[in-house]
Amino acid sequence: MGAHGLPRLEADCSRCFGLCCVALPFARSADFPVDKSGGEPCRNLLADHRCGIHDRLLEGGWRGCVTFDCFGAGQQVSQVTFGGVSWRDAPGTAPTMYAVLPVMRQLHEMLSHLLEAAALDPDRSTEVALAGLVDEVGAATRAGPESLLAVDLVELRSRVGELLRTVSASVRERHRRRDGIRAQSRRVRRVGAGADLVGADLRGLDLRATDLRGALLIAADLRGADLRWADLLGADLRDADLRGAVVDGALFVTRPQLAAART
Repeated sequence: MGAHGLPRLEADCSRCFGLCCVALPFARSADFPVDKSGGEPCRNLLADHRCGIHDRLLEGGWRGCVTFDCFGAGQQVSQVTFGGVSWRDAPGTAPTMYAVLPVMRQLHEMLSHLLEAAALDPDRSTEVALAGLVDEVGAATRAGPESLLAVDLVELRSRVGELLRTVSASVRERHRRRDGIRAQSRRVRRVGAGADLVGADLRGLDLRATDLRGALLIAADLRGADLRWADLLGADLRDADLRGAVVDGALFVTRPQLAAART
């Protein structure tokens, strides 16, 4: 467990039962070389729950594995929810274990964003609201399987999302005022939350404090762009070219997002 009784939010595959390699389905595509059904062990999964080709996943066409991150949900389900008893040792628990994993992953991702938001110096009322949600989501991660499967993720994500939106707006406005940030070209004006920027040429742009929440940035050229304090929550960065871009300080960007981009 992490600080204040919260789960660790980084994957520790040595303490997991290879759950992402069993529970999750995938289809033959640019990310995977074969089809696999949910609940079917990946052909590369070893008896000790390790990946047999972990050091050469990209070469074998397993890009989806490289960009996947459970945010520590795998070991939480394995060691806490199911008390260290694997699906191999107790096959009857397997379906429930597989169903719990994606729920736990979403909870861990929400926790990651909430903790990031709390560190951004929000106002007092927002700070209190964030602490309350951290406690609520943290408690959910420690619950039993039945309680986890009963979590209303849509409602919870809505509340978390609105609070993150509040923090994002405050932080971005703070930096706009402090640093005198303003749009530098017409290309910037079409950038915004949910924008369709697939393949867009955004090279070298000053995108500081821009709201790019949910933007489609697939294969966008962001070389040399400045993304400090830009809100990248849910932005699709698959194959986006981030070489030379300043991403440190961007808001709510995750490891899977960056792993899916070109850096």
